[in-house]
Amino acid sequence: MKILIIGSDYNWSIERIYKRELFKLGHEVTHVPVQNWYYDFYYKSIINKALVRLGLTRLQTNIQKRLLLELNGQYFDLIWVFKGMELTPQTLKTLKNHTTRLINFNPDNPFIFSGKGSGNKNISQSIHLYDEHFTYDYEVKSRIESKFGTKCSLVPFGFDNEVISTEDLNEVAEIKAVCFVGNPDAYRTKILKEILDHGLPLHVYGHDWQKLIKHPNLTIHGAVYDKDYYKTLRKYRVQLNIMRVHNLNSHNMRSIEVPGCGGIMLAPRTRDHVRFFEEEKEVFLFKDINDLISESKYIMDLSKNDTDKIRLSARHKVLNNFEYSELSKIFIEN
Repeated sequence: MKILIIGSDYNWSIERIYKRELFKLGHEVTHVPVQNWYYDFYYKSIINKALVRLGLTRLQTNIQKRLLLELNGQYFDLIWVFKGMELTPQTLKTLKNHTTRLINFNPDNPFIFSGKGSGNKNISQSIHLYDEHFTYDYEVKSRIESKFGTKCSLVPFGFDNEVISTEDLNEVAEIKAVCFVGNPDAYRTKILKEILDHGLPLHVYGHDWQKLIKHPNLTIHGAVYDKDYYKTLRKYRVQLNIMRVHNLNSHNMRSIEVPGCGGIMLAPRTRDHVRFFEEEKEVFLFKDINDLISESKYIMDLSKNDTDKIRLSARHKVLNNFEYSELSKIFIEN
């Protein structure tokens, strides 16, 4: 197949993973990084940021023109848009003339925007224009199909087994503490303060945590990326996963990444977490803050033999069910 991917091309982008896997399957893939174009302009200067926020640039118009110029009249068997914040409805209508099938995969919720990067009016106004949607969330699937009559398929988040080797993971020495990897917000901060106040040692990784929390039981680290990110998920006795408002009953990328690298995940008891994993053998789940504290203390008291078994079982489950090499086939076989 001749496939066009439209989205992001940063190191952390899942578009890059799917592009690699589609190449392996023998497809011809063109990748147009419209999100990079947006952020290259936005972060170039403080003036540019202000102009974009005030709506005083032609950035959106220029992105549409540049995209269509890059297509150069080509026709594709499949055009795959990731999220689509940068594309106007009119551009999507034009894209439909360049493909047999126009699909969308949104790793966020198209109906709930929890931050400036999670969605905009281009998302809201374009749902009906795609031939098919793909989502990680059952409730999103149901709403798209019932409201718009458009086919929507469930695809869970995956684990990229090529990013770090088993040998690298097995060399990681355990730190007996609770860990959270991510940037601060009010909801996350409230939960983490509860953990600290109950006497548990906590390590956080991300930007600007020192502005929100100070505590003798707290160790603050900077953000981690690539292999360091996966090693961090692996090394702590308890790796905490906190859901956002747009996926309170489903799962997120961390839901797969933590067990995928042999981390011991403590996550909310959601529909997906219960469905994907065996509790207390592969992951640990909590229903409220009191449950979170008691589960954290329980995991901290487990023997190394017990935690080694959990790490092995968790990684085995993910590698057998959530590898991107298999997930990529869902998008082209539907």
